[in-house]
Amino acid sequence: MKSPAEYLTGPVFQLTYPTGETDESVPVVTYYDALRALEEALADAEEYKYLLLRAIRRNASDAVAPEGTTITPETPVVPMYAEAA
Repeated sequence: MKSPAEYLTGPVFQLTYPTGETDESVPVVTYYDALRALEEALADAEEYKYLLLRAIRRNASDAVAPEGTTITPETPVVPMYAEAA
């Protein structure tokens, strides 16, 4: 998985405040570079989502619910943890 900085291939400028100190500088990119990086990140996220769901489906047959377990609208919902006293 890429880090956010790896999606930016265009130049990154440093905006400095009037004091000129580099500690106060802020990275700045163009709108179109940021938009392209965002679109690329979203495309990668869709690919990771597809791979994750495929892996879950592949392993779902191994983790079948025990026989006799039927979920219906009338099935009571029980909390996993006891209420904090």
